[in-house]
Amino acid sequence: MYRNRLGRLRLGIQLLSTAFFNGYYKGFLTGKLYTGKGKNVCVPVLNCYSCPGAIGACPIGALQAILGQRRVPFYVLGSIMLFGLVLGRIVCGFLCPFGLVQDLLHRIPTPKFHVPQRIHRVLCYVKYVLLGGFVVILPVVAAMVRGIQIPYFCKYVCPAGTLSGGVVLSALNPQLRSLLGVLFGWKVVVLVGVVVLAVFIPRPFCRYICPLGAFYGLFHKVSIAQLTIDKKQCIDCGKCEQVCPMQVEIRKEIRTPECIQCGACKEICPVGAIRRQRR
Repeated sequence: MYRNRLGRLRLGIQLLSTAFFNGYYKGFLTGKLYTGKGKNVCVPVLNCYSCPGAIGACPIGALQAILGQRRVPFYVLGSIMLFGLVLGRIVCGFLCPFGLVQDLLHRIPTPKFHVPQRIHRVLCYVKYVLLGGFVVILPVVAAMVRGIQIPYFCKYVCPAGTLSGGVVLSALNPQLRSLLGVLFGWKVVVLVGVVVLAVFIPRPFCRYICPLGAFYGLFHKVSIAQLTIDKKQCIDCGKCEQVCPMQVEIRKEIRTPECIQCGACKEICPVGAIRRQRR
């Protein structure tokens, strides 16, 4: 994945993005969270607020928090809609720290598996269910019926938050480790499951679980950044689909909500039928 020029460029951007969004390096030494004004700003990627290095607010966490206060999240929605319109899921392919983690895990030399297409298509809808149910509906219901804030996705699912927030923060704070209970154990199980799957299947979290990816996917038809395929020039070799980490059926339709625009298909195409275009 990183052997060609575009792959190496993407890796560099991913590393810089991860370092930037987690730029409060003092937090990794002290185990304390950054609490400056940057935490009021939504970053475009899934990046846990509780990570010791995080300098901004995760849009999914912020969305749940504001909905849990029974307020309309105008700023958060406006921010991620802007990112979706301008970049779409290129955010997932080039900027997301947890996407980088999955890409690196998949480089471990082991047999790789292909999810049957019928199963893959069904599983792709899970992230939309999580977006609508765990991120939006359940926090609103908890706020209205019980009068409490519960960030359901962050609390019960998010493996990215477990890794960068829960695991790192508890490792840096011995007193915090004594407070960990069954819920943290469950989230570690989810994290381990995603980590193991990422070794054998490219980007399982991005494919099937990430609600932010689902949100950006809603803008796949209108985002400025786009990949396109010239079907007249295409020789139907299928190499593009073999390297696609999201298992997109590129020869049928490249502009799908699942495409993270990583460019792997464009780089491997022997006739240059796949191009990047802007509206």
